[in-house]
Amino acid sequence: MATKKKVTAIKNIPKHLLGIQNLSVLEANEVLTEAKSFIKLNRGSSKKLDVLRGKTQINLFFEPSTRTQSSFDLAGKRLGADVMTMNMGNSALKKGETLIDTAMTLNAMHPDIIVIRHQDSGAPNLLSQKVNCTVINAGDGRREHPTQALLDALTIINRKGNIEGLKIAICGDILHSRVARSNIYLMNMLGAEVNVIAPKTLMPKGINNLGVKSFTDMKKGLDGCDIVMMLRLQNERMQGSFLPSKREYYEFFGLTPEKLKFAKKDALLMHPGPMNRGVEIDTKLADDINVSLVKEQVELGVAVRMACLKLYCK
Repeated sequence: MATKKKVTAIKNIPKHLLGIQNLSVLEANEVLTEAKSFIKLNRGSSKKLDVLRGKTQINLFFEPSTRTQSSFDLAGKRLGADVMTMNMGNSALKKGETLIDTAMTLNAMHPDIIVIRHQDSGAPNLLSQKVNCTVINAGDGRREHPTQALLDALTIINRKGNIEGLKIAICGDILHSRVARSNIYLMNMLGAEVNVIAPKTLMPKGINNLGVKSFTDMKKGLDGCDIVMMLRLQNERMQGSFLPSKREYYEFFGLTPEKLKFAKKDALLMHPGPMNRGVEIDTKLADDINVSLVKEQVELGVAVRMACLKLYCK
């Protein structure tokens, strides 16, 4: 009697995670499905697995980070990897070493995964060409922040059940935001309708070519929206004057209970953090557990990054 062969799932995952723009729907859904399995684990008393036992993860953060760096660090350790987070402020880069030289040095140590956040767009792509291991983009310049978009998608799915058919507003500094770009790519890919809202000075030219509707009026942009995603003002990337004042910005583009009423009655708000309270968002609204998903985003960020580390580390 013939025996049946065991059928295993086909993994649709490439070697690197450099941006949402590089992903297919299958790949994105595979990460989200894997991440769901880690939510319960992270809420339990025993959180340690050994799926990355013997693997080495190096975190290279050239920009300050609290949520992304700590969650990648925690995610690697919960999967059993040996995690090294480098202090780039004291690295040889301060002595004139180039990113390529740093890459070659690290490559000689035979890591399995490098997680990189860098102020220059394209840095993770360059690194991926110089090392033999997996590279995961934790945010590069104004280009992309793929794991943030994936955790935002998981947070929405966890609350709403699905993304397809939802109307999502992304509001704030669209021009300088890598979070906005990655979310535009992913939410469109998963079947949402996306509105972007910003003052003209913070709205990229040709943004409508990405399949979104752009608004400079918050009331019109929030109309009928299920999710309101606020963005931080990227002051560190602004060269010149983009705003008359933060006070005026809050009046027209800060999210308040009154402005949220323009969206659907059961609309939920999100923010990638850190939040500038009284500039982008009203404090009471940010802390309202019936409306705000901010804490849930942080929690599910660990699950998403665990999924990425597990799936991309070959």
